Amino acid sequence: MSDYSIYGGPSEDWLAVEADLPALPTGLPIAEMQRLTNEMRSKRAQDAMVAIADKIRIHDLTVKARDGYSLELRTYLSAQIAAEDQQQKRPTYLHLHGGGFLLGTIDSEDATCTNMALETGVLVLNLNYRHTPQYTYPTAWHDVQDAYLWIQQNIDQLGGDPNRVLMGGVSAGAWLTASLTMEMHLGNIKELAGVPPVAGQVLMIPPVVHPDCYEPQLRRLQKGAISSYVENEFAPLLPAARSRLFCELLQVENPREDDTNLNPGNATIEQARGLPPTTFGVCGLDLLRDEGLLFAKLLTEADVPTNIHVFKGLPHGFHSAGNRLKASAHWATVMHGGISWALEQPKATGKFDVTVW
Repeated sequence: MSDYSIYGGPSEDWLAVEADLPALPTGLPIAEMQRLTNEMRSKRAQDAMVAIADKIRIHDLTVKARDGYSLELRTYLSAQIAAEDQQQKRPTYLHLHGGGFLLGTIDSEDATCTNMALETGVLVLNLNYRHTPQYTYPTAWHDVQDAYLWIQQNIDQLGGDPNRVLMGGVSAGAWLTASLTMEMHLGNIKELAGVPPVAGQVLMIPPVVHPDCYEPQLRRLQKGAISSYVENEFAPLLPAARSRLFCELLQVENPREDDTNLNPGNATIEQARGLPPTTFGVCGLDLLRDEGLLFAKLLTEADVPTNIHVFKGLPHGFHSAGNRLKASAHWATVMHGGISWALEQPKATGKFDVTVW
């Protein structure tokens, strides 16, 4: 039985900057909250791009989803590598943004993906999957499946290696990553039958269980009172009410606890056995803390190579505060390091080792 409450409580660094951060948009119509937040995120990304734009080569592509919808896909490759390294078969990383399936644009991820490409040397792909409220479950899940299939079908033109395609994401993007990786591993996606599996995954502040299917998670904790659902109900940036809103907008009908597409975190040890190397970045002051760490523990017990990190006393999405928080630099270290680590083909240790930042 587990207890991860030792990672909770606000850190001194967080308390020092919290009061100066802009308030979350509340009390607004969904469409207006979506517009304002997306504008803010895109502006922050474009401001960050000023200093690094000349170091990256960016190309825009289109992926046809199964219903004919045109999905935006953007590629990022170091300008130096593009100029000097003409070899094909580069390692490739598919990035999926966060935002509760409601927020995020292709532009909002430019700085994140550029820095990722520059620091790791991999070809980074940025998919703008579809969002609520216009598109409900399982549209975003299908979009990611369709994009992964397209990437593998066009891997030669992209200059990638079909056996070194990694995935990762932040928050909702991590959920989509964990779901696709699990479902491919279990052979549950007929469209991806025979396609090379995901070679590694990076799950940053991951939700991996629908709130209506959370009971199996609680049974793995020492007691319900120490659950992050209780401890962090009113945590900054992602309080329980906001998380519930995001999930309600998905309009999942009759969710089942054992549905590994919706709830990869509820998989059994046998189902998890054989998954690729997985990096976790979990926040201690986060509603989603326990499901992330319980999933990491499950994978460890299933002899999956795991690379587990906890940002103690920091809330979901703290890295949006930028260099005002020392831990923001550690966030990038974990995400970029997770890509490089997976490419080293690490072996499982069977130990639930957590690096605390």
